[in-house]
Amino acid sequence: MDGGLLRGRAWRRACGSISERPAKEASRKLLGLIAKLKEHGPTLPFPYSSQVDGRVRELRTRFGKTRLRILYFGDANQEFILLNGVVKDTDKLEESDIEAAKKNMAEHTRKLVKRVKVRKSDPENKR
Repeated sequence: MDGGLLRGRAWRRACGSISERPAKEASRKLLGLIAKLKEHGPTLPFPYSSQVDGRVRELRTRFGKTRLRILYFGDANQEFILLNGVVKDTDKLEESDIEAAKKNMAEHTRKLVKRVKVRKSDPENKR
């Protein structure tokens, strides 16, 4: 599975509460974690990845005392789609962060299904 791109706002949210210089280091750490996901795929073990809710999973890392999470899922094309970046301040993920990830997942899935329907209805593809 290939990695999708975390939307700019979600990336800034995951690293934005960290001052500029450490934020660059935190970004590098998150990129390394994304590379691990790309390398290991769905078999990426805990503590790097864990189940959140349904198809939503989280990439997990720490930067000092700050817990950083990237919520993601594997889509029908066997690609990992990064849904939401979170600085985790509580023991559990905030329900609003999970719901934002689910909303992004549903939006991605809708677009994916729409592209498939367009391809199937294209006479050029029926050869």
